[in-house]
Amino acid sequence: MIARIASSTVIGIDANLVEVEVDIAKGLPSFFTVGLPEAAVRESKDRVKSAIKNSGYSFPADRITVNLAPADIKKEGTAFDLPIALGILAATGVIDNSACDGLVFLGELALDGAIRPVKGVLPVAITAYKDKLRGLVIPEENLSEAVVVKGVPIFPVNSLAQTVQFLRGEIDSSALNYESSSFLAETNCTDSVDMQEVRGQENAKRALEIASAGGHNVLMIGPPGSGKTMLAKRLPSILPSMNFQEALESSKVYSIMGLLSKGRGLISERPFRSPHHTVSDAGLIGGGHQPKPGEVSLAHNGVLFLDELPEFKKNVLEVLRQPIEDGKVTISRASSSAISRLAMIFWYISSFISATN
Repeated sequence: MIARIASSTVIGIDANLVEVEVDIAKGLPSFFTVGLPEAAVRESKDRVKSAIKNSGYSFPADRITVNLAPADIKKEGTAFDLPIALGILAATGVIDNSACDGLVFLGELALDGAIRPVKGVLPVAITAYKDKLRGLVIPEENLSEAVVVKGVPIFPVNSLAQTVQFLRGEIDSSALNYESSSFLAETNCTDSVDMQEVRGQENAKRALEIASAGGHNVLMIGPPGSGKTMLAKRLPSILPSMNFQEALESSKVYSIMGLLSKGRGLISERPFRSPHHTVSDAGLIGGGHQPKPGEVSLAHNGVLFLDELPEFKKNVLEVLRQPIEDGKVTISRASSSAISRLAMIFWYISSFISATN
């Protein structure tokens, strides 16, 4: 019997829907996962098997084949644990496959059947909203970042058994909907440092005020101890407050990298990124075999501060030429047709500060 469960993977900064197909056939007990899975996805078979057994269900002693479609896109992460487990339970008749129609499932399974949080839930919620899907079933710990997307029914679960009960209609799991703008106000927090703490430095403060107003780049030159780093760290405190759209864009990048604080779904203050001068070009601009955001992207709508600019490697500084001129980052990889087609990533730089002695 074949069961189909919807899930998602993140390519660049956008989520792409993935159909998890599970086929159980007669034969020697085996478990195969196909569809360009990485190591973490291939290892899911051991987590899924233990989670199903420890949740009180029978694991079939047959030939199990799991296909992650489309098969030409590389699949990463542990978010496929839950949909694979549900696909096996649907194929064995424990749940009705039609109950999963229109729902996207994400979650990492613990060996006892508990569901752990995963990365990239926010872009998946945005994709679910655009595609007008019926809802999103996610770990409870990822709830705060999913509810900021208005109009997407969210169903938080904490275990495989609870998910099965929800799909059977045995428990009432009402969809959660919050007003996005009010949620942004709730998560707003005060900066730890503020420009009003600075005494003197009138010319430098005036220059930073002009740069903040116009989104200009600043090159700060002065002797050690003159206050360059101190002023740069306080620049976000005089930048305008982020609106909801800006907060959503920045939070999307942080969600992909797993950097959102627990219990907070939105970044409401301007980001401030200060990478060490030993950072690689891929770490600064983004990239890798499977393109990931770099420091430039994490500084989106905020400040990128390069302290001790001459200490950075020449090739690292060279990769900043195009982003500074064009205001966007473009990363392309030719290792496969999928990456070449989908890995066009764009991030805007709001501010760029360089400090040197």
